[in-house]
Amino acid sequence: MILLLSLCAFGLLLQSDAQQDRAALWRGNDRSGRCQYTFTVPSPVEASCPQTGGPEVEGLKARLGLLEVLVARLSGGDTPPPAGPQGASARGQAELQEALNQATGERNLLRGEKERLERELGGLQRRMEEMRRETERLRNRPCPPQTPMVQPNPPLDRGSVIPAAGSNPMSHLMSRTNRQGDSSSLRDSAWQYGSPGFQELKAEVTEVPAPDGNDDNTGCGQLVSVGEPVTHRKADNIAGKYGVWMQDPEAVSPYGPSMVWRIDAVGTEIRQLFGYEDMEQLSRGFPSKVLLLPELVESTGAALYRGSLYYQRRRSRTLIRYDLSSESIAARRDLPHAGFHGQFPYSWGGYTDIDLAVDEKGLWAVYSTSKAKGAIVISQLDPHSLQVKKSWETSVRKNSVANSFVICGKLYTVASYASRDTLVNYMYDTETSQGKTVAIPFKNKYGYNSMVDYSPAQRKLFAWDNFHIVSYDVRLAGQQAN
Repeated sequence: MILLLSLCAFGLLLQSDAQQDRAALWRGNDRSGRCQYTFTVPSPVEASCPQTGGPEVEGLKARLGLLEVLVARLSGGDTPPPAGPQGASARGQAELQEALNQATGERNLLRGEKERLERELGGLQRRMEEMRRETERLRNRPCPPQTPMVQPNPPLDRGSVIPAAGSNPMSHLMSRTNRQGDSSSLRDSAWQYGSPGFQELKAEVTEVPAPDGNDDNTGCGQLVSVGEPVTHRKADNIAGKYGVWMQDPEAVSPYGPSMVWRIDAVGTEIRQLFGYEDMEQLSRGFPSKVLLLPELVESTGAALYRGSLYYQRRRSRTLIRYDLSSESIAARRDLPHAGFHGQFPYSWGGYTDIDLAVDEKGLWAVYSTSKAKGAIVISQLDPHSLQVKKSWETSVRKNSVANSFVICGKLYTVASYASRDTLVNYMYDTETSQGKTVAIPFKNKYGYNSMVDYSPAQRKLFAWDNFHIVSYDVRLAGQQAN
């Protein structure tokens, strides 16, 4: 046991023996659990003397220690070391608030995923019910009356076929020789007299080219159609819910033209650039190169062009050109007056204020400014210095569309990022400085499309749809169908 005598009381003991009859001796456990004795004498001069011990204080310390243990358990950490009353209370409150914020964020994320899955399940159930009703309707639907016709390819040993009254005796021969010119005759004949099993019906379609032909000999033209999405890979974790992937249309050594690059865009420390030898390695998930970018990346607006990665630095309007061969920053420049970090994003959010794009005509930036009042601004950039060469202001608000891409100097916008069946709904031509509405079907297969860019290297659209890396074939006016 340790016997302690407070300095204040000790001084008073030396000054006056008359006060010894009012002295007090008490004991209590110290912070290490050992017994501690304290002897005090009232002071004739001082009104009060601060004490560092006492039963009440020790009880308060014990209760504070228990509170620290409970707060540490709630926050998932180890029991914090005991400290003063104010320090323990502040630290415990901060840890408890941090744990509460983390749990709230995880709860909101899980709640959002649950609601999305419930919506998808409801959509699938409705689709199944519609398909079931359509199947029943088709099954119960009687065949329409058909004009009697001869069976195609009759066996030679069955004799001649008697044509219907009023028909040309050679009509059955004409229907056979007219396979390419009039497919409807063959179709009706097969439907009427074919086997009761499955019948494959084909129709010849005559395609009429759009009024805008090729712009030049590079194969450029106005977008006519977007194909079905093709899935190449699904991300492995939450960091890949949305991101950006790309190919260099003018690749520079040491990387070849088949190299594919990917950035996962979820989180606050986005700086990893993954490289794959080709599309097959991307689908298998085996990167051959991983680069750590010197500046953090903002959102999904990055692009690749002539051996450099172009991207927006986090929380700024600064554009960066990162040289892949030297693995260093080659240029940086602010995009004049551009909104950033949530001022003028696409409708899906994600801090998509500045979207960089590459097409047959070079490097572009799609963004907005306060002067434009949120309308989309298109600027063509110098790929070496990042200076703005020319800008165009459209009449479409950036937050009213889900995504955009540039093909042959024409900007196209996508109406929705979540609707499974949506449209490419607007086109702006930088050659004529004119915009117009269009209606080209577009599918968001997985219901959360956070990136759509044109790849001039592949002549396809690249997209990132709810953890999935997908691509779309495109057809331009004047191009032959595949």
